[in-house]
Amino acid sequence: MGISRLPATKRRNRLRATDEELIADALKREVVTVSDRERPVVIGLGIGFIAVAIAMAVFLPWGIALSWGTAVMVVLVLAVASRTRFVTESGHTTPIVLVTIPALFLLPPPLVPIVTALGLALGMMPEVVTGRAAPTRPLAAIVNSWFVIGPALVLSLAGSPSPTDAPVWVLALALGSQFGADLATSWIRELVARGASPRQQIADAMWVYSVDLAFAPVGFMIAIAVTAVPWSLFLLVPLLLVMHYFSDERRRRMEQMDELNAAYRGTAMVLGDVVESDDAYTGEHSRGVVQLALEVSQELGLDEQTRRRVDFGAMLHDVGKVAIPKEIINKPGPLDPEEWEIVKTHTTEGQRMLDQVGGLMRNIGLIVRAHHERWDGTGYPDGLRGVEIPIESRIVSACDTWSAMTTTRSYRIAMSREAAMAELRSAAGTQLDPDVVDALIRVIVRNREHKALSA
Repeated sequence: MGISRLPATKRRNRLRATDEELIADALKREVVTVSDRERPVVIGLGIGFIAVAIAMAVFLPWGIALSWGTAVMVVLVLAVASRTRFVTESGHTTPIVLVTIPALFLLPPPLVPIVTALGLALGMMPEVVTGRAAPTRPLAAIVNSWFVIGPALVLSLAGSPSPTDAPVWVLALALGSQFGADLATSWIRELVARGASPRQQIADAMWVYSVDLAFAPVGFMIAIAVTAVPWSLFLLVPLLLVMHYFSDERRRRMEQMDELNAAYRGTAMVLGDVVESDDAYTGEHSRGVVQLALEVSQELGLDEQTRRRVDFGAMLHDVGKVAIPKEIINKPGPLDPEEWEIVKTHTTEGQRMLDQVGGLMRNIGLIVRAHHERWDGTGYPDGLRGVEIPIESRIVSACDTWSAMTTTRSYRIAMSREAAMAELRSAAGTQLDPDVVDALIRVIVRNREHKALSA
């Protein structure tokens, strides 16, 4: 049994790696490029595949008589199947297991690796003909066909049984060898290109292998049908074309989502530039809060969507200050009560501005509105308490507090790190979320140790 998948896009441990960004990365990397560092490994894997496939075809018992018509049919249907690509943040996979499993029972198993490589290469030809891929692109089919070596070897050594006669343990071993061969070759490439460990490789490809596993029983049922009527494999083509249509539709939606997210980020960056041009300190302060807030989010183990909202919320938490008169923002001394009430409106002004943008920014507006709420319920503008305050706002609030204490303003000098750390701890449970404070302190200490080691 076997299924081909193109190499999965790796989940890099980036601080801002959201699902949308990973999907965008997968879309960009669908036509896989080979780096100079990776090229010798890819060439080696390609030569190795050719050598192993030829040796299997020459030395292993075929068990089944070769029908050239059936072989051509398999190549054509494989090409159609390989054109359908399901893209997720983990990478992309194709439903060719629906063809390779029947092929292992229709053709002599030792010949299936060669037939698979030909089918995948044919499926890549439209990109070559239209100029969207290099003429050498079909050569990638050789490396992508390693997955079928294991199943072909297992079934050949088992005597090329029919699907109904094959023992369950043989089928299980064939499926396991497919995953093993694919994982091994993918890991070799990732090890050279990005230093990925086997554990990282498995985690990155888990969704892809889940799809492979889900298609395997369907492919086996098709194998049972086509061994009785071989030409019926062509009846799979309409289903594959429907799958291709829906996968393309999903791709278009993902591309639109990617463009929309880029627009949101662009909007956030423009608003951030507006804040910075209006008040240099506020802009610089916001940039510092962003990086620290993202590190705290990661320290707390928050999911990617929440980290994304923290990113935007930290970037725009002071955007409402553009509506505050500059003479108040830049006043060198303490504010009087009336001025303080005006400054406090920057939270609701920020929300109002982001509500006008709409979409995702409405959610970010809620974070901006609540970033001066206090854990004990004495904050503003709504007097929220404890977990009523969005976690994103709690993180921004703690990082905002640290940044304010450790930077110099016109009316006061920055605190020492030790004094600011003590203030943080004393604010835990009253002004700030204690869990967020603990995470923030761990990040601060770790960053300080890292700087000390780097010095």
